[in-house]
Amino acid sequence: MIPPQSRPGDPTPPRGAGFPRVIGLGAQTLLRKEVRRFMKVPGQTLLGPVVSTLLYLLVFGYALGGRLRQVGGVPYFDFIVPGLIMLGITAQAFLNSASSMMGMKLTGTIIDLLVTPLGHTEMTFAMVTAAALRGLIVGLLTWLTAVLLSWNLHVVNVFYALAFPVLAAVSFGAIGLLTGLWADRFEQLNFVPAFILTPLTFLGGVFYDVRTLPPLLQTISHFNPILYFVEGMRSGLLGTSVVNPLVGLAALTAATLILVTALLLALRSGWKLRG
Repeated sequence: MIPPQSRPGDPTPPRGAGFPRVIGLGAQTLLRKEVRRFMKVPGQTLLGPVVSTLLYLLVFGYALGGRLRQVGGVPYFDFIVPGLIMLGITAQAFLNSASSMMGMKLTGTIIDLLVTPLGHTEMTFAMVTAAALRGLIVGLLTWLTAVLLSWNLHVVNVFYALAFPVLAAVSFGAIGLLTGLWADRFEQLNFVPAFILTPLTFLGGVFYDVRTLPPLLQTISHFNPILYFVEGMRSGLLGTSVVNPLVGLAALTAATLILVTALLLALRSGWKLRG
């Protein structure tokens, strides 16, 4: 069909009409800026976390693996790899968005961002996507490093192996941005990872099987959201999981949507940014 010709006097549609504003030029520009920010120092933002994870693998995987042999029917070295991948993803996604927002607030460059025609949806998309990319790159490098050390590692369920890391990266990118909005100084910024995220991560079954805990502690562990990230990744890479991965996937999808919505509302209201 030939599209109808415009008639004189018809209103001219705005540029980009019919396409989501979230992928406009402004969002793309901010996304590129955020990605370049952490890619300028890859040794610190990408390789550093991988080296730290390699130390965990060497110390726990080989030192303890010689005694524990197997956990949940898989070699101990392989057992801790999914948890360490999630540890890198969540930590780096959080740090990227939190430090970016905090840096802009302290240097005053947040004003430059606020006076642009960028909407709160575009800001959320660009900054959370950049944080998620950093986390996922670290997770991929961690997995490749583990594969080089143990050729037994392989992907059992591709869907779970992709869905859980993406959810983890997006949700912790949103948490980091919310924390950056809330914090007024770096001491406050460090409070969340030091006293909330790190304890939850190490108590989320990264280095042990929660089924070996007493019944009461097992029940408490199931209220730890990190457990579902870790076990979901295990179901994708190893085919074993303490919890039903579909239940975990549904719960984490809902939690991610809630976090992103809260971030959108905070940016829309100008919370801790204006006046």
